[in-house]
Amino acid sequence: MSETTNVLTNEQRVKRVQDQKRQETFRNTMLSVSGVLLFFVIWEVMALTGVVDRKKICDVLEIFQLFLVKFTDPNPDGAVLLVNVWSSLEIALCGFGLAIVIGIPLGWLMGWYRGFDSFVRPIFEIIRPIPPVSWIPLTIVWMGVGLQAKAFIVFFAAFVPCLINSYTGIRQTKEVLKNVGKTCGASYFTVFWKVGIPSSMTMTFAGIKVAIGNAWATLVAAEMLAASSGLGYMILMGRSYGRVDLVIMGIVVIGALGVLISALINLLENAVLGWKKL
Repeated sequence: MSETTNVLTNEQRVKRVQDQKRQETFRNTMLSVSGVLLFFVIWEVMALTGVVDRKKICDVLEIFQLFLVKFTDPNPDGAVLLVNVWSSLEIALCGFGLAIVIGIPLGWLMGWYRGFDSFVRPIFEIIRPIPPVSWIPLTIVWMGVGLQAKAFIVFFAAFVPCLINSYTGIRQTKEVLKNVGKTCGASYFTVFWKVGIPSSMTMTFAGIKVAIGNAWATLVAAEMLAASSGLGYMILMGRSYGRVDLVIMGIVVIGALGVLISALINLLENAVLGWKKL
């Protein structure tokens, strides 16, 4: 009888914790929604009351109407919204994906193998301070203004945080965990694979989040300087034609895509690092 009571008590405790987590999640979600709504309300008030010159800002409804129109109207930049979105996404994901595939493993290897670190670090330290946009003129000479050129620029923007964070994360692996692996007879590479990499994942995902922000910012700059489509190019055309509404809509779309991609990265992080919550 006492065992049954204990089981019920434990179940009640688990249910209470789950209810508290759900309430906290709901509360935080509502605060986030309230913050976004407040931002749009302030924006609308500033536009309608004339606090900001109407030549410099337009109200939320105008942006929404333009958003719907741009699905079918290619003017003035020559492409409908989905074409511009896909053009930017294609470039961003190519450069960003390449940065992850190269930067993260390279950071792990540099952080784990001291000799490899000594060999590669001087080259990396030369490349790291160079602003990604400074590669644009040289990249145009090398590759023109196509997908490869812009993806190459985005790669440099995302590569640095991917490498630095994966490097830092694996360097922070606790010595006691390494020693336990060695005591159990694991090879140095096995400890690296089964202890070092899992220990570094929190910092690695933090680097990925920074990298996607860098990638978007650099992409828009690259499209403004050398492109014939994309969200950055659309913003540039809006500025050229004095279309403040088009410029603001492009900025809003970029922000919305950034939020969506960040949410997907968070879901992946929760799936990979779910064991840390146990």
